[in-house]
Amino acid sequence: MEFFGYRRADGKIGSRNHVAVIPSVICANDVAQAIVHQVRGTVGFFHHQGCCQLPPDLDRVTDTLSSLGCSPNIGAVLIVSLGCEGTDFQKIYETIAKTGKPVEMIGIQDLGGASRAIQAGTDLAQKLVIEISPQQRTPADISEIVMAIKCGGSDATSGMASNCVIGQVADRLVDCGATVIFGETTEFLGAEHILARRAATPAVAERIYDIVGAMEQRAMSLGCDMRKGQPTPGNILGGLTTIEEKSLGAIVKSGTRPIQGVLNYPDRIIDQKGLWIKDTPGREPEILTGMAATGAQAMMFSTGRGAPQGFPSMPVIKICGNVNTYQRMEHDMDLNAGRIITGEANIEQVAEEAFQMLIHVLNGAFTKNETIGYFNSIDIHTLGPVI
Repeated sequence: MEFFGYRRADGKIGSRNHVAVIPSVICANDVAQAIVHQVRGTVGFFHHQGCCQLPPDLDRVTDTLSSLGCSPNIGAVLIVSLGCEGTDFQKIYETIAKTGKPVEMIGIQDLGGASRAIQAGTDLAQKLVIEISPQQRTPADISEIVMAIKCGGSDATSGMASNCVIGQVADRLVDCGATVIFGETTEFLGAEHILARRAATPAVAERIYDIVGAMEQRAMSLGCDMRKGQPTPGNILGGLTTIEEKSLGAIVKSGTRPIQGVLNYPDRIIDQKGLWIKDTPGREPEILTGMAATGAQAMMFSTGRGAPQGFPSMPVIKICGNVNTYQRMEHDMDLNAGRIITGEANIEQVAEEAFQMLIHVLNGAFTKNETIGYFNSIDIHTLGPVI
């Protein structure tokens, strides 16, 4: 089976052909936003990091921005630097340039301020859009798919319907030689032993326990237990009573295949195949950024209460497990898996619909959040304080 995407110079295949405008630091966001507003065909990653952070976090932000720019959904990149930030904007430029895609960079301070930087950036972004716009889609084997998965705004239907659907799609893709990545380490709590049993090796099982333990330790260092924040108030209103109950439903979306390894937050997929974990939080702005940084061409996102947000460069397909939510939010939800709960369809039937929708989106069809531009609130997950 095939889909049609944009073949990049490094051999990767993308489902979109954007010019990414990447501010290297929060202080460059306004200039980057002005450029994106002016130039059609661009998307921006308007994060809140890059300055007054400890070196490990500055490295983390640098590597995440680099990975976002290396994504095959990005055809060209414009980096917007302030000039005095803590991130290594030269490394971001060089890392992205190694993929063979066009990269430009401007410095706000060097150019003499915001207005001049907006002018220069707009001219460069326009040039890049024109340069990549003639690219045509070509056939790609299904084994080249990299799909990210997530659940958010969960309720009791998520673990019984929408997560089950995504789990079946994940298994099908892995069996076809593709790559699937799931995360939300916060929602492994109480179910980590089940995931560890699926680890391909003892070392992978140990790594799963390690990331869950580290996550719990970060919470305890602030004098809190993870259970003070999970389940969320919305989860509780939706019928989820404990983090263990939430986790048992959440991991269903990963399917049943062996877990090949654990990726760090900034990591991207190079040639890894099969099912992988990425160590991420559960909150949408940070996990969607981390998943887009893997190079995923699309994401399947399970929700019960209704989480409408997407991501600038990675189409996000919303699979809704609650029929009432779907009826209320039909213009935000892409597929109604609540029909499983009502008995109108079974898991296998909806999973087939979801798989066909994935191929349709990879071929260029827009998701609902893409069509209305509901994807601008992004951020990068960091571990230390702002100083």
